[in-house]
Amino acid sequence: MEGWNQRAPPRHIFGNTWYVGTCGLTALLVTSDHGHVLLDGATEAAGPLIEANIRALGFDPKDVKYLLNSHEHYDHAAGLAYLQGVTNAPLLARGPAVATLRSGKSGRDDPQQLEPHSAFPPVPRVEAIDDGGTVHVGPLALTAHATPGHTPGGTSWTWRSCEGARCLDMAYTDSTSAISDHEYRYREHPTMLAAFQRGLDTIAALPCDIQIAPHPLAADLFARLQNTPGKPLVDAGACGRYARTGRANLEKRLGDEASGLKP
Repeated sequence: MEGWNQRAPPRHIFGNTWYVGTCGLTALLVTSDHGHVLLDGATEAAGPLIEANIRALGFDPKDVKYLLNSHEHYDHAAGLAYLQGVTNAPLLARGPAVATLRSGKSGRDDPQQLEPHSAFPPVPRVEAIDDGGTVHVGPLALTAHATPGHTPGGTSWTWRSCEGARCLDMAYTDSTSAISDHEYRYREHPTMLAAFQRGLDTIAALPCDIQIAPHPLAADLFARLQNTPGKPLVDAGACGRYARTGRANLEKRLGDEASGLKP
C-alpha cells in the first residue's frame, strides 16, 4: 500500500507526543523523563523505520516502557515483534486481541481473516488490559477504550499532553471502516455489530482536542501539522465527525449486505 513502508520524517505533534510512523501508517511516541510509551508498530518492514525515527528525535528505544496497539492487523501490528525486541517492553492489548497478537493469526471473529497477507510475526510478550484501563509511566497516563468492529480487539487511546500551562486531550481513534474478506457478513454477527455501534458512540464521546488515526490521511494529520487553511490541528469536533463517518460507512455496508452485494 502507498507509503506503508516509506519512512516519514518524525514530527512533533503537541507537548510530549511525537509522530514516528511511516508515510502511510501511524506510530506515536509519548515521552516522559520516566520512560516512554509507543503506540502501534505498522508493518514488519516499518519496524526498523520506527526505531530509526525514535532515535532521530534523540530518544532511546530502550526507554520505551510499554507498547500499545490500535488493532490486530498486519498494517498496525506486524512491526511490534521487532519493536519489542529493541525495547524489551511488554505489549498491552485488550483481551480479544491478545491471542491474535501472540500467534500472529486471527480467527473467524475478525472480518478480514481471509484477506491475503493477514498473518504477521507473533509478539512474544502480550499482556491484557481492560476497557477503561490506564497505562502509567511516571506522569504519563494513557487510557484504553474498547472500540471494536474493524477487529474484535480494536482499541482507542486517550491521554493528556502539555506545553507549559496549556494541556490538551489527545485521542488516538482506532479504524472504523466496515470492510471484510469475501465471506464475512456483519449482519450474521449481531454481537460484533452491536459492539461496533457502541464503539462508535465511545469515539464520539472521547475527550478530543487533537485527533489522530492509525492511517494518518484518515484524519488529515499531515495537512493539519502543516497549518493548512481550514484544517486546524486542534479541533474538539474531530472525534465526533470521525465517528459519524464510520457510522455512515457501517450503515452503507449493512445496506449492501441486505441487497445481496458481495464484500
